[in-house]
Amino acid sequence: MRKFVLTILLSAIIMSVSAQKLIDIYKKGPVKLIPDTEYAQNNNWNQVFETYTDSLYGKPIGQRKSLKILPDGSIVVNNAYRNFFTKFSANGKFDKEFGITGKDGKLWKKHKDIAGIINDNFFSGLDNMGNMVCFDFDGNYIKTLKLDYMTRQMIALPNNKIAVVGWVIWKEKFRDFVAIVDYETNEQKIIWEHFTDRCKGIEHCKMFNYSFNYGKQGMYGLNSMPFSRSTGIKPPQIASVGQKLIIAIPTTGEILQFNLDGTLHSKDKIDWDANSISVAEQKDIQKKAIESLKERKLDIASGEYAEKNGRGVEKVLIEMKADLEKIKDPISFPIFAQMIKDSDDNLLFFEFPKEVNANKFNVWIYKEDGKFVGQSSFVCDDYDLQIKPSKMVFRDGYIYALQTLKKASGVPLRLVRFKLTN
Repeated sequence: MRKFVLTILLSAIIMSVSAQKLIDIYKKGPVKLIPDTEYAQNNNWNQVFETYTDSLYGKPIGQRKSLKILPDGSIVVNNAYRNFFTKFSANGKFDKEFGITGKDGKLWKKHKDIAGIINDNFFSGLDNMGNMVCFDFDGNYIKTLKLDYMTRQMIALPNNKIAVVGWVIWKEKFRDFVAIVDYETNEQKIIWEHFTDRCKGIEHCKMFNYSFNYGKQGMYGLNSMPFSRSTGIKPPQIASVGQKLIIAIPTTGEILQFNLDGTLHSKDKIDWDANSISVAEQKDIQKKAIESLKERKLDIASGEYAEKNGRGVEKVLIEMKADLEKIKDPISFPIFAQMIKDSDDNLLFFEFPKEVNANKFNVWIYKEDGKFVGQSSFVCDDYDLQIKPSKMVFRDGYIYALQTLKKASGVPLRLVRFKLTN
């Protein structure tokens, strides 16, 4: 009897912990991400993630990985520029590598990353011809959908449709938009769009060339700005919450709620101020970027393509020095950097931090009268956090993530499950 009572008490405690609302954790202050030591045990990470050392044209691409969670809790990891995916069981144990097998039974030599899961199948990102490949959980090809534009984000909706953040280049404008694509028919409906004038001739866009430390994620360089260097804006971000599609506009702070059929339901707006970079800070950042590029030029002073690469770097240095003289005004960041949905259907809006590892976020409570409830931050002692939906996915109150271990011998990348606590 005593053993039976103890079992009931333990079950009650477990149920109480699992039933704890994430919003209650957020409200209590900094959120500690604690690695679950029972998860992903005994994996040989040097073998499992040996592609971490991959490079392309001399640039490391090993961290360009993302994860998707299957209905049974298993994890599939995308490996950039590889023709296979890495699968882990629900307890984080390495399972296998697999690719896409065509109708002829042959393994495809090339494919895009998995973008999402719909109708118990995977769908991929678009190739250069606009093809979205659909295949089952074992990699068997099913069909191809076709889009005639480029995409930045794609998510599955509960009505068997896919929401897409797309963009196209017109003669004098950039067009950013959100479309809903029917998985069965390939029919598409544009529900939101925005046009931005293109930079012309030798005129410089509003953004200048600089590098900015953002946590431990590396540097924002010439082609990886916090927002589009071409258009001066950060594209919209989308999330599926309940029976609504949420579109959030980083540059304006607008939050638009649509029904799943694409009908606008309501509008709201973020009311906190965006961070900004002063003229002095910009100049300091730009000078450091110039010095860093000079050092890089010395690094490539030998080798087969040294002369050609050196000329390229010298051209960029001239542009960066010219841009340095053009810095006259402060620049505002977009109001938020990343939007991530947690497993309680809250939306976390992460701001662009000026200090390293700030990781501050506001929590959007999804209701008909949605509102923000305070500010908090993520803290982790063991890992260098990359805060983005492709690297962190909530499930049942946990965060499943691809993160780099601070003190690691060999490959530092890990598949980790975090508990959230204060």
